[in-house]
Amino acid sequence: MTPPPSRRRRGTDGSPVPARTLPRRGAVRRAQAITTYGVGSLVAVEQESFIVTGIDGAEAQWSRDEAPVIHEPRLARVLGVRRFRLPPASGDGSRDGIRVRRFPLWHHCPECHALDHVRRFNSPPGRNECAECSETLVPSRFVMACEDGHIADFPYWKWLHRGRRGDGEAGFCGGRMSLRSSGRTSSLRSVVLSCSCGVPDVSMEGSFRRGALKDLKIRCEGKRPWLRDAPDVPCSQPPRTLQRGSSSVWQPVLRSALSIPPWSDTRVQALAGHWDELRACSTPAEIEIHLKYIFDGAPSPMSARQVMDMLAAMEAEDPIGEDHGSDVDRERRYRALRDVEYERLCAGNPEDSGRHTEQFVCEPPTGDTTSLSGLGLVAPMLVKKLQEVRALKAFTRIIDPETSSEGHEAELSLAPTDWLPAMEVHGEGVFLRLDEDRIDAWAEHPGVAARVEHMRRRHQRVLTERASDPGRVPLSPATPRMVLLHTLAHVMINEWSLDSGYPAASLRERVYSGDEMAGVLVYTATSDSAGSLGGLVAQGEVDRLVPAVRSAIHRAEWCSADPLCVETEASGVGGTNMAACHACVMLPETSCEHNNGLLDRALLVGTPEDPSIGFFSRLLAP
Repeated sequence: MTPPPSRRRRGTDGSPVPARTLPRRGAVRRAQAITTYGVGSLVAVEQESFIVTGIDGAEAQWSRDEAPVIHEPRLARVLGVRRFRLPPASGDGSRDGIRVRRFPLWHHCPECHALDHVRRFNSPPGRNECAECSETLVPSRFVMACEDGHIADFPYWKWLHRGRRGDGEAGFCGGRMSLRSSGRTSSLRSVVLSCSCGVPDVSMEGSFRRGALKDLKIRCEGKRPWLRDAPDVPCSQPPRTLQRGSSSVWQPVLRSALSIPPWSDTRVQALAGHWDELRACSTPAEIEIHLKYIFDGAPSPMSARQVMDMLAAMEAEDPIGEDHGSDVDRERRYRALRDVEYERLCAGNPEDSGRHTEQFVCEPPTGDTTSLSGLGLVAPMLVKKLQEVRALKAFTRIIDPETSSEGHEAELSLAPTDWLPAMEVHGEGVFLRLDEDRIDAWAEHPGVAARVEHMRRRHQRVLTERASDPGRVPLSPATPRMVLLHTLAHVMINEWSLDSGYPAASLRERVYSGDEMAGVLVYTATSDSAGSLGGLVAQGEVDRLVPAVRSAIHRAEWCSADPLCVETEASGVGGTNMAACHACVMLPETSCEHNNGLLDRALLVGTPEDPSIGFFSRLLAP
């Protein structure tokens, strides 16, 4: 996770050169550096707390052997970068690591209860303890953050003095603050602040109220401690009090893409970094000349005709007539990327025993698929081999990434970079499709339209409230087709977690919903060899799929929270769900790409009052 211990490096002449003395603090997995402990997140190591620094300068700091380059041209073009880098390992055997800084800076001593900046405790060199009582210091439990991603230490002095200023240095009273816990209860009322200047003691009760800091005229100062030498920026967002270990402190904004033909051929990596020059070519002859230059006269692993096909595929995912630098255009291109993935999943890519460079193998099952028509399903596809690249684009604080606008995304670096941290996921999956004609007929049901419209309005209100620019509020994706597919994916993940050998947290959804799309890909979400054990693909065979779908629908018919669950009109964050809770269809956060929002179990099985609104209600008939 953090810089390595001091070591000796060799100079250009082979002589040893002393290295910087950088202490190592803990370790995290590479996947965690993207999904859990990415740039701007807080990491607790024993009794210390750190914030992961930005990627400024990381291109030179990370060695290529420990942080290799990841190539995914489709996703790179959408995100406006040239390449991706896998974060370096941080184990005992690694030579490098991810840089961190101490945060929060306010600590307190559990022995003498002193509360102050860590530097004022006069700790011995290399140790984090109180100089007076030799007790290990405890980082502040509370931090202050805003929706624009800024974060700072909690303003203890202002909270305690409540606007009463003394005559001390810089307007402060000059006293020594302390923090105690009465131990009477576990609530914030038992956490008491006091000061030697004699002001009345104040508890932390009420500090987490949405307008608590704003009422005391405490403003966000625009601090970005994860970026080195970053100046404070003007910020109009009201600050909020958060627990240091809360998931609201940091949430990643991830973008992912499947490696599909022709990009899934590993030979394409030999052309990485040369696509801009190749796109300028208009004929196979020009491409042939460039290939000779790229490989210095050696034979190219791909022919000029194959390169032309890849350039054509690249143009198909690039909408024309938009500003390529705008956020709106990038979202359009990201949706176009998903459209092409859907087409490839439907078409398949058979396994070729004579070629071992393919990272995408998708085939139909071998059994008779006619029995699926009674379930409303089209013939599934077995994705026996897939590769997904997940890139950390930015991060958010307080708000969910799915309900945020571009203005709320905090940057990973102070200066623009041509790369982003990312990870590769190798695994397997099952691609399910629903009969579009049956979906269209079902979506015309007045009860279905009313429920989805109720969810859409609530979701749109959340998007409007959290948008930084009222003129660029994203539209809610809630449609009958989308909510149905999303809920179906959740119940199938829960069902397959019982039979496939994978826990629900190791499975992930990828919903394809649109005017001409009605499918969902359930695939393994692990980044190691456990992602390709074959247990999930086996569930896609017809003889197993039919009973699995029936079992999943029957399980969704009842919830341990019924009748409250099925009768609720709003649940989840912002009320964007209806009949959905953690006892029935909600999944671990790693499995859902919509943060457990826009779910309604009633659209699968119906309600006791109106069973006909359930798309699969006929499966429940006695």
